[in-house]
Amino acid sequence: MKEIEASKITEAVKKLVMDANYFIGDDVKKAIEDAIEKETSPTAKEILNMILENHKISREEQLPMCQDTGVAVFFIELGQDVHIVGEGYEDAINEGVKQGYTEGYLRKSMVGDPIIERKNTGDNTPAVIHTRIVPGDKIHILVAPKGGGSENMSEVRMMKAADGIEGVKDFVVERVKKSGGNPCPPIVVGVGLGGNFEMSAILSKKSLTRNFGQRNPDPKFSEVEVELLKRINKLGIGPMGLGGKTTALEVFIEYIPCHIASMPVAVNINCHAARHKEITL
Repeated sequence: MKEIEASKITEAVKKLVMDANYFIGDDVKKAIEDAIEKETSPTAKEILNMILENHKISREEQLPMCQDTGVAVFFIELGQDVHIVGEGYEDAINEGVKQGYTEGYLRKSMVGDPIIERKNTGDNTPAVIHTRIVPGDKIHILVAPKGGGSENMSEVRMMKAADGIEGVKDFVVERVKKSGGNPCPPIVVGVGLGGNFEMSAILSKKSLTRNFGQRNPDPKFSEVEVELLKRINKLGIGPMGLGGKTTALEVFIEYIPCHIASMPVAVNINCHAARHKEITL
């Protein structure tokens, strides 16, 4: 049994939430650079260049790349041979979020009561934590801060098996078309298939943490990812909704088995920032 101090989890989370908001991934940077080369719209090119400049300033000055620094969403693989010493597991994570969002000058966006008073919690907690118990004596922590504008454009639909893959494709494209410029395109589109109502949504969000160019290992679904990306970029929505060839930078699909009577499909849209960082303790 391996012991890990809760304080180490807190310190790791604190750094992760700041780094995720300051440093864009190299894969995202390259995707935007490639999009600039392919764009024919002068306005779209200018916006994409401005996005890259914003990322450069964020990286060099260690400032948030967007004012909406998001809900702190975690995907954690907790080894079954790990014993956490000190604070509780989720308490340690939330303390890291509190410290990171406060010391990192990241906007606090969480409200305690979602309907009536909507009073800000003041430190961006509580985090949204998805935990899997896995073999081993390590903790793998992945944080993916998720902004409200793109999250609001997401949707779960309980489709019929008879709708088939063509129905799924149409739903994804329809969801992007309805979203227009609201999620700050160019976007990343995550699609979750199967499981049940809530699991399809979790899958769609988890898919957004893939590196750009990392296709689904199942050839049937990797082909759908490529096809959807092409269809979405033909919509002409373009960067920030002002027209162009670059509406989406990537489409990712994740799937698991589901009930014979169901076909849950979730579309989770992310903005061009595509923030996520990870560490193994």
